[in-house]
Amino acid sequence: AALKTNVASSSVVAVPRRSSITELYMGLDAVTYLRTEWVSAALCTNQTPRSADVCLQLGTEDGRAVTFIPKTIRELITSSAEADGKLTVTARRQLKQQADRRNAAIITYADQRCDDLTEVEDETVDVVISLQAADRMRENGQDWKRSVREAARVLKPGGRFLFCEKKELEGEEYLAYLENLSSLKDEEDEEAAAEGETTEEGDELEPTYVFEEVGFDDVDLVIVPHIAGVAIKSEDAGLTPAERAAKAKE
Repeated sequence: AALKTNVASSSVVAVPRRSSITELYMGLDAVTYLRTEWVSAALCTNQTPRSADVCLQLGTEDGRAVTFIPKTIRELITSSAEADGKLTVTARRQLKQQADRRNAAIITYADQRCDDLTEVEDETVDVVISLQAADRMRENGQDWKRSVREAARVLKPGGRFLFCEKKELEGEEYLAYLENLSSLKDEEDEEAAAEGETTEEGDELEPTYVFEEVGFDDVDLVIVPHIAGVAIKSEDAGLTPAERAAKAKE
Protein backbone atom coordinates (compact mmCIF):
# COMPACT_ATOMS: atom_id res chain seq x y z
CA ALA A 1 0.00 0.00 0.00
CA ALA A 2 1.07 3.56 -0.67
CA LEU A 3 1.08 6.23 1.97
CA LYS A 4 -0.35 9.68 1.44
CA THR A 5 1.22 12.50 3.40
CA ASN A 6 0.98 16.23 3.80
CA VAL A 7 4.54 17.15 2.84
CA ALA A 8 4.44 20.24 5.03
CA SER A 9 4.01 18.08 8.12
CA SER A 10 5.34 14.80 9.47
CA SER A 11 1.96 13.05 9.57
CA VAL A 12 1.43 10.05 7.28
CA VAL A 13 -1.85 8.28 6.51
CA ALA A 14 -2.10 4.96 4.68
CA VAL A 15 -4.18 4.80 1.50
CA PRO A 16 -4.36 2.17 -1.27
CA ARG A 17 -1.95 2.30 -4.17
CA ARG A 18 -3.18 4.31 -7.14
CA SER A 19 -1.76 5.41 -10.45
CA SER A 20 -1.15 9.05 -11.29
CA ILE A 21 -3.18 10.82 -13.93
CA THR A 22 -1.37 11.59 -17.18
CA GLU A 23 -0.81 15.33 -17.45
CA LEU A 24 0.03 17.68 -20.31
CA TYR A 25 3.73 18.39 -20.60
CA MET A 26 4.67 22.08 -20.31
CA GLY A 27 7.86 23.99 -19.61
CA LEU A 28 8.51 24.99 -15.99
CA ASP A 29 7.24 28.49 -15.18
CA ALA A 30 8.07 30.95 -12.37
CA VAL A 31 4.89 30.20 -10.42
CA THR A 32 5.52 26.44 -10.46
CA TYR A 33 9.20 26.94 -9.63
CA LEU A 34 8.50 29.08 -6.57
CA ARG A 35 5.78 26.76 -5.30
CA THR A 36 7.86 23.61 -5.72
CA GLU A 37 10.77 25.34 -3.97
CA TRP A 38 8.55 26.03 -0.95
CA VAL A 39 7.27 22.45 -0.92
CA SER A 40 10.81 21.09 -1.29
CA ALA A 41 12.00 23.07 1.71
CA ALA A 42 9.06 21.89 3.83
CA LEU A 43 9.58 18.31 2.68
CA CYS A 44 13.27 18.25 3.65
CA THR A 45 12.64 19.97 6.97
CA ASN A 46 9.74 17.79 8.09
CA GLN A 47 10.54 14.40 6.57
CA THR A 48 14.26 14.12 7.38
CA PRO A 49 14.67 12.02 10.54
CA ARG A 50 16.65 13.79 13.25
CA SER A 51 18.70 10.61 13.60
CA ALA A 52 19.92 10.88 9.97
CA ASP A 53 23.59 11.78 9.49
CA VAL A 54 24.27 11.57 5.74
CA CYS A 55 22.21 13.12 2.94
CA LEU A 56 22.83 12.86 -0.81
CA GLN A 57 21.29 15.22 -3.34
CA LEU A 58 20.49 14.14 -6.88
CA GLY A 59 21.22 16.94 -9.32
CA THR A 60 22.96 19.56 -7.20
CA GLU A 61 22.84 22.87 -9.09
CA ASP A 62 23.03 25.47 -6.30
CA GLY A 63 23.26 25.82 -2.52
CA ARG A 64 19.58 25.54 -1.59
CA ALA A 65 19.87 22.00 -0.19
CA VAL A 66 22.17 23.32 2.55
CA THR A 67 19.34 25.52 3.82
CA PHE A 68 16.60 22.92 3.24
CA ILE A 69 18.02 20.01 5.24
CA PRO A 70 18.04 20.11 9.06
CA LYS A 71 21.23 21.09 10.88
CA THR A 72 21.28 17.60 12.37
CA ILE A 73 22.59 16.30 9.00
CA ARG A 74 26.35 16.03 9.30
CA GLU A 75 27.30 15.43 5.66
CA LEU A 76 25.77 16.47 2.33
CA ILE A 77 27.01 14.58 -0.74
CA THR A 78 26.51 16.12 -4.17
CA SER A 79 25.82 14.70 -7.62
CA SER A 80 25.32 16.42 -10.95
CA ALA A 81 22.59 16.37 -13.59
CA GLU A 82 25.09 17.69 -16.13
CA ALA A 83 26.04 15.37 -18.98
CA ASP A 84 29.65 15.07 -17.79
CA GLY A 85 28.64 14.52 -14.16
CA LYS A 86 30.65 17.48 -12.92
CA LEU A 87 29.42 20.18 -10.55
CA THR A 88 29.35 23.62 -12.12
CA VAL A 89 31.54 26.40 -10.75
CA THR A 90 28.38 28.26 -9.74
CA ALA A 91 27.06 25.27 -7.80
CA ARG A 92 30.34 24.86 -5.91
CA ARG A 93 30.45 28.55 -5.04
CA GLN A 94 26.85 28.67 -3.82
CA LEU A 95 27.27 25.50 -1.78
CA LYS A 96 30.34 26.93 -0.06
CA GLN A 97 28.60 30.25 0.61
CA GLN A 98 25.56 28.61 2.16
CA ALA A 99 27.65 26.13 4.16
CA ASP A 100 29.84 28.93 5.58
CA ARG A 101 26.79 31.02 6.39
CA ARG A 102 24.84 28.23 8.08
CA ASN A 103 27.79 26.43 9.68
CA ALA A 104 26.03 23.08 9.44
CA ALA A 105 26.68 20.00 7.26
CA ILE A 106 30.07 19.22 5.78
CA ILE A 107 29.82 19.29 1.98
CA THR A 108 31.34 16.39 0.06
CA TYR A 109 31.85 17.77 -3.45
CA ALA A 110 31.49 14.70 -5.66
CA ASP A 111 31.74 14.90 -9.44
CA GLN A 112 29.36 12.07 -10.30
CA ARG A 113 26.31 11.66 -12.48
CA CYS A 114 22.93 11.25 -10.81
CA ASP A 115 22.42 8.00 -12.69
CA ASP A 116 25.85 6.62 -11.76
CA LEU A 117 26.80 7.41 -8.16
CA THR A 118 30.32 6.07 -8.45
CA GLU A 119 31.59 7.87 -5.33
CA VAL A 120 29.06 6.33 -2.94
CA GLU A 121 29.06 2.82 -1.49
CA ASP A 122 25.96 0.64 -1.12
CA GLU A 123 23.70 1.32 1.87
CA THR A 124 25.73 4.21 3.33
CA VAL A 125 23.25 7.11 3.05
CA ASP A 126 20.36 7.96 5.37
CA VAL A 127 18.44 10.34 3.10
CA VAL A 128 18.46 11.03 -0.65
CA ILE A 129 16.74 14.15 -2.01
CA SER A 130 15.64 14.73 -5.60
CA LEU A 131 14.21 18.24 -6.07
CA GLN A 132 13.14 19.22 -9.59
CA ALA A 133 16.11 17.25 -10.90
CA ALA A 134 14.65 14.46 -13.05
CA ASP A 135 13.72 16.71 -15.98
CA ARG A 136 17.20 18.30 -15.99
CA MET A 137 18.66 14.79 -16.12
CA ARG A 138 16.48 14.00 -19.11
CA GLU A 139 17.50 17.21 -20.89
CA ASN A 140 21.20 16.39 -20.38
CA GLY A 141 21.01 12.78 -21.51
CA GLN A 142 20.97 11.16 -18.09
CA ASP A 143 18.57 8.35 -17.16
CA TRP A 144 16.22 9.61 -14.42
CA LYS A 145 14.89 6.12 -13.77
CA ARG A 146 18.39 4.79 -13.22
CA SER A 147 18.98 7.68 -10.80
CA VAL A 148 16.07 6.40 -8.69
CA ARG A 149 17.61 2.93 -8.66
CA GLU A 150 20.99 4.43 -7.72
CA ALA A 151 19.32 6.36 -4.90
CA ALA A 152 17.81 3.13 -3.62
CA ARG A 153 21.18 1.36 -3.87
CA VAL A 154 23.02 3.86 -1.71
CA LEU A 155 20.23 4.21 0.86
CA LYS A 156 20.45 2.22 4.05
CA PRO A 157 17.52 -0.16 4.70
CA GLY A 158 14.81 2.04 6.17
CA GLY A 159 16.43 5.12 4.60
CA ARG A 160 14.29 7.84 3.03
CA PHE A 161 14.04 9.09 -0.54
CA LEU A 162 12.51 12.58 -0.61
CA PHE A 163 11.27 13.83 -3.98
CA CYS A 164 9.54 16.78 -5.61
CA GLU A 165 9.41 16.10 -9.34
CA LYS A 166 7.25 16.46 -12.43
CA LYS A 167 4.39 13.98 -12.38
CA GLU A 168 5.27 12.72 -15.84
CA LEU A 169 8.53 12.46 -17.80
CA GLU A 170 8.77 11.10 -21.32
CA GLY A 171 5.27 9.64 -21.05
CA GLU A 172 6.00 7.77 -17.81
CA GLU A 173 4.61 8.64 -14.40
CA TYR A 174 7.30 9.34 -11.81
CA LEU A 175 5.23 8.07 -8.90
CA ALA A 176 4.19 4.87 -10.65
CA TYR A 177 7.81 4.05 -11.44
CA LEU A 178 8.84 4.70 -7.85
CA GLU A 179 6.02 2.64 -6.34
CA ASN A 180 6.56 -0.34 -8.62
CA LEU A 181 10.36 -0.46 -8.52
CA SER A 182 11.29 -4.06 -7.77
CA SER A 183 15.01 -4.24 -8.58
CA LEU A 184 18.12 -2.14 -7.93
CA LYS A 185 19.64 -3.35 -11.19
CA ASP A 186 18.94 -2.69 -14.86
CA GLU A 187 15.40 -2.42 -16.23
CA GLU A 188 15.56 -5.93 -17.69
CA ASP A 189 16.13 -7.33 -14.20
CA GLU A 190 13.41 -5.06 -12.89
CA GLU A 191 10.88 -6.40 -15.41
CA ALA A 192 11.84 -9.97 -14.57
CA ALA A 193 11.42 -9.29 -10.85
CA ALA A 194 8.04 -7.66 -11.45
CA GLU A 195 6.78 -10.79 -13.18
CA GLY A 196 7.24 -12.68 -9.93
CA GLU A 197 8.57 -16.16 -9.23
CA THR A 198 6.99 -19.40 -8.12
CA THR A 199 7.54 -21.68 -5.16
CA GLU A 200 8.41 -25.37 -5.49
CA GLU A 201 4.67 -26.02 -5.23
CA GLY A 202 4.02 -23.74 -8.20
CA ASP A 203 2.44 -20.90 -6.22
CA GLU A 204 3.29 -17.44 -7.53
CA LEU A 205 5.24 -15.21 -5.15
CA GLU A 206 4.47 -11.54 -4.75
CA PRO A 207 7.14 -9.23 -6.24
CA THR A 208 9.47 -7.51 -3.80
CA TYR A 209 9.18 -3.72 -3.92
CA VAL A 210 12.29 -1.67 -3.23
CA PHE A 211 10.27 0.96 -1.36
CA GLU A 212 7.90 -0.57 1.17
CA GLU A 213 6.12 2.71 1.92
CA VAL A 214 5.54 5.66 -0.41
CA GLY A 215 4.00 8.84 0.99
CA PHE A 216 2.96 11.45 -1.56
CA ASP A 217 0.72 14.34 -2.46
CA ASP A 218 0.13 16.50 -5.52
CA VAL A 219 1.78 19.91 -5.37
CA ASP A 220 -1.07 22.41 -5.49
CA LEU A 221 -1.16 25.96 -6.91
CA VAL A 222 1.12 25.10 -9.84
CA ILE A 223 0.76 25.23 -13.61
CA VAL A 224 3.00 22.25 -14.39
CA PRO A 225 1.82 19.19 -12.40
CA HIS A 226 4.30 17.99 -9.78
CA ILE A 227 4.28 15.25 -7.14
CA ALA A 228 6.09 15.38 -3.80
CA GLY A 229 6.64 12.82 -1.10
CA VAL A 230 8.80 10.35 0.76
CA ALA A 231 9.65 6.73 -0.01
CA ILE A 232 11.10 4.40 2.64
CA LYS A 233 13.51 1.72 1.49
CA SER A 234 12.45 -1.81 2.35
CA GLU A 235 14.58 -3.87 4.70
CA ASP A 236 14.48 -6.59 2.04
CA ALA A 237 15.21 -4.36 -0.96
CA GLY A 238 17.31 -6.17 -3.52
CA LEU A 239 16.11 -9.65 -2.53
CA THR A 240 14.19 -11.73 -5.03
CA PRO A 241 10.72 -12.97 -4.02
CA ALA A 242 12.20 -16.46 -3.48
CA GLU A 243 14.99 -15.10 -1.26
CA ARG A 244 12.47 -13.10 0.72
CA ALA A 245 10.26 -16.17 1.21
CA ALA A 246 13.28 -18.20 2.37
CA LYS A 247 14.24 -15.44 4.78
CA ALA A 248 10.72 -15.43 6.23
CA LYS A 249 11.00 -19.16 6.99
CA GLU A 250 14.20 -18.71 8.98
